[in-house]
Amino acid sequence: MQMLIGGKGEDSGEGTWIDVNDPATGEIIDRVPDGGKGDVGAAVDAAETAFQAWSEKTMRERGLLLVRAAGIVRERHGNLGALLTREQGKPIAEARDEVRGFANILEFYGGISSLPAGDVIRLGKQGDCITVREPLGVCGAIIPWNMPVLIMGWKTGPALLAGNTLVLKPSSSTPLTSLTLASIMEEAGVPPGVLNVVTGSGGKVGEALAAHPSIGKLSFTGSCETGRRVQQVAGTKEVTLELGGSDAMIVMEDADIGKAVEGAVRGRFYNAGQTCTAVKRLFVHEDIYGPFIKKMAERVQGVKVGNGLDPMVTMGPLHNRQQFERIAGLVLDVKELGQGNIVAGGSPSPGSAPEGKGFFFEPTVVTDVSPGSALLSEEVFGPVLPVMTCTDIGSAIASANRTRYGLGASVWTHNIAYVREVFDHVNAGVVWVNRHLTVPPEIPFGGTKESGTGRENGYRAVEGYTKTKTLFLGW
Repeated sequence: MQMLIGGKGEDSGEGTWIDVNDPATGEIIDRVPDGGKGDVGAAVDAAETAFQAWSEKTMRERGLLLVRAAGIVRERHGNLGALLTREQGKPIAEARDEVRGFANILEFYGGISSLPAGDVIRLGKQGDCITVREPLGVCGAIIPWNMPVLIMGWKTGPALLAGNTLVLKPSSSTPLTSLTLASIMEEAGVPPGVLNVVTGSGGKVGEALAAHPSIGKLSFTGSCETGRRVQQVAGTKEVTLELGGSDAMIVMEDADIGKAVEGAVRGRFYNAGQTCTAVKRLFVHEDIYGPFIKKMAERVQGVKVGNGLDPMVTMGPLHNRQQFERIAGLVLDVKELGQGNIVAGGSPSPGSAPEGKGFFFEPTVVTDVSPGSALLSEEVFGPVLPVMTCTDIGSAIASANRTRYGLGASVWTHNIAYVREVFDHVNAGVVWVNRHLTVPPEIPFGGTKESGTGRENGYRAVEGYTKTKTLFLGW
């Protein structure tokens, strides 16, 4: 497996390193080379060299190697989860689930490796056509820090199954688990050069990868601002963008309040709220708003904040100082500008930055939010949940659509008419009913508006890493 990072010239970051810190303690746990343009070029060269032999394997052969790698990952998920917690901050249970999710993705793509990859088109007297799906060649992937393992699986599984080779750039703050998983792929039998990992900053490695003329497709997950830059640099390449979200959760009057509260707590405070598809705006029908808020405030008190390596902790720290200061500033605006009523949380947790070294913030619930508050207009990537009332399904849908994002949404009800209204009229790529946040590898995932373009996951994701070639038989 090629992991080509650092030391190729003036653009490579030769001799420089990036520290990887534990968000819970501030401790430097490792460091990785700060790669650059030369390293990206070397990784692409390695991928091009490996492409022919890899693409000539049958899809079944490639799928079996993915399944073999998944088995090793499952055997080592405990240690892999601990490593992920140390570099990312999430609770150990969430980290181990994410690692198992990576294995699940590889198993899914291995399991569909026998599906037909083409069509026969009968044209009568004109003749017949046969279409086949061919790999694109060398592809690129850029993954974020919030769900680095799962999203690595989303991109690696379909790209490799389709017969492509891949150059992957992990976030500079969470590269360690991705590097370890790449080593496991090699151990499972994926040949050298098929999966290449280059560490470094987005400004150097990310831009070089997006601009490289030999990259056939680029898949990016991250912020809207960076996504626009990636699209600009990539030019005419095929690009998949999974960007931000401001998901709405709609709770109607007939909903099971207890289950909806649990769904809201998990949907908002999982991974300290640092998930694209987290519940970021909650709309509750006015008939049940009072009891819902009471139960919600009580439930949030039971969220234990702390170092994710403690098995009793259910919410870890924010990932970095920038995230921490952003969330603290938003909550301060609520307090000082009277933008809402804080019914739970609202403060940094003991031992958090800037007083301590960890970036801990209490899970926070805000009611009566002012329409002009940033809590409603921006993507809040942290543990703050604004809750508003709605009078009917129409007003809830109108409020849900009042955003520049369109990633996911959920409705909590037993009324099929409500479900139909939300599905038909909410601008979102995924709509859940009586759940939120669940994204198994079988379902297509992606958004509308500023939440991105293209879809990941599902069997059609493999087609997204191929090109169609047609043979016309004129008898």
